[in-house]
Amino acid sequence: MRKDLRPNSIRALTGAYNRWYIQRFIRPQFDSLGEACAILKPKYLRLLGNNIHAGKFLHIICDAAKPVSITAWKSKQQHGRITIGNYCLISPGVNLASAEALTLGDNCMLAAEVTISDSDWHGTYNRVRPFRCSAPVTLGNNVWVGHRAIIGKGVSIGDNTIVGAGAVVTASLPANVIAAGNPAKVVKHLSPNKRMLKREFLFDRPADYWQSQQELERAFGTGNSFINWFRSLFKPNQHD
Repeated sequence: MRKDLRPNSIRALTGAYNRWYIQRFIRPQFDSLGEACAILKPKYLRLLGNNIHAGKFLHIICDAAKPVSITAWKSKQQHGRITIGNYCLISPGVNLASAEALTLGDNCMLAAEVTISDSDWHGTYNRVRPFRCSAPVTLGNNVWVGHRAIIGKGVSIGDNTIVGAGAVVTASLPANVIAAGNPAKVVKHLSPNKRMLKREFLFDRPADYWQSQQELERAFGTGNSFINWFRSLFKPNQHD
């Protein structure tokens, strides 16, 4: 469907179910998870391994076709750890994988299908098992990673830096730059003196934020009826 024809009462029930699902099934899978986590379609979030930590106001957008995967591997040689800061946004299809340490600072935004891994998972000459092929990855505060970008092992990205869509980052990037290409190169410098509005600004007054989201949801559902919704499930037309 091109439109969401669910009546507001069904939208409210779906929201309540998602919040219950997060508390019942998702939160216990994190080693620590801050307050006010919001996950769209949480059953498509895949968590594997231990040492997965996230801060408050984490937003994750999942989709059946593009699940989000967060994996901290553990073996005799590997003890992965993933740490996600406060106010971060993770979009559909993101894949985070750690064999050593992967850290995202506060206010980071990962666009759809971003891949970040701190390991090559096989050695250059020893391809039977991972051996000396991992190095920590660190994203500073307020880093924005574009659609389908790839960040490899040993990379450190400075505060406020933007990684362009499709970029392949194999070397560290300084703060306050825009980088693009394969391999990623700095293409622009940002002014550190200009004020930046970060994601945390949205949650300066959390109660107001959630209320505005609920009002927006109700506005989109205005005029939706049960009859039209049921009809669209079994006999959709061009207006749906």
